[in-house]
Amino acid sequence: MTAFTIDFSSITTLSDEQFDRLCADNPEIKFERTPAGELVIMSPTGGETGMNNATLVARFVVWNEQANLGKIFDSSTCFRLPNGGDRSPDVSWVEKSRWDALTPDQQRKFPPLCPDFVLELLSPSDNLHTTQLKMQEYLGSGIRLGWLINPEDQRVEIYRPGQPVEVPQTPSSLSGESVLTGFTLSLDWLWK
Repeated sequence: MTAFTIDFSSITTLSDEQFDRLCADNPEIKFERTPAGELVIMSPTGGETGMNNATLVARFVVWNEQANLGKIFDSSTCFRLPNGGDRSPDVSWVEKSRWDALTPDQQRKFPPLCPDFVLELLSPSDNLHTTQLKMQEYLGSGIRLGWLINPEDQRVEIYRPGQPVEVPQTPSSLSGESVLTGFTLSLDWLWK
C-alpha cells in the first residue's frame, strides 16, 4: 500500500481536461497530481487507517451539521488547487460562502479552490517527508489551518499561514481555532 509518483514531463504534460478524463476512465484508481504535473497513484488504505479516517470524518460531519458553517469532504474528493496541483486530503472543509460561490458545474467536478482546512492522517505506508511537502503545498494554496496527524509517533503537525509549524506530542485534543469555530477534536482514542 504505497503511493507511486510518475513524472511524464519528458514526454507530455497532462492538461486539466486530460487529468479529469484519466480519473473518469479509471474510477477504481485514486489519482492526485503535483503542481509540477507528476501523477501520483494512491493505493487503498489498510483497515486500521480506513477505520480511523471514517471516525475522523464522522466527528467533523457531526460538528458541521450543528455549526452549518461550511461543507465537509472525505478523501475521495479531489480539489484543483490554485498552485496547479490536484489533491485529495483525508478530511477537508470549505467555508459556506466560498462553496456557494462556485458554479454547480464546479461543485460537481474537481472544485477549483483550496479548502480552508485540511487534515492528513499519516498511514503506515505514507512517507512523512512527502506528506509534509503536501501540507506545505496546501499552505501555499491558501489553507487557513491544517493538521498532519501521525498516529505511529503520536504527534500532530499544525500548519497555519505565516507561522512556523507547531508540533505537539500526544495532544489530547486539537482546537479548530477561528477556522472551525467551536470544533474540538479529541485524540485520546487515536493514541491507544
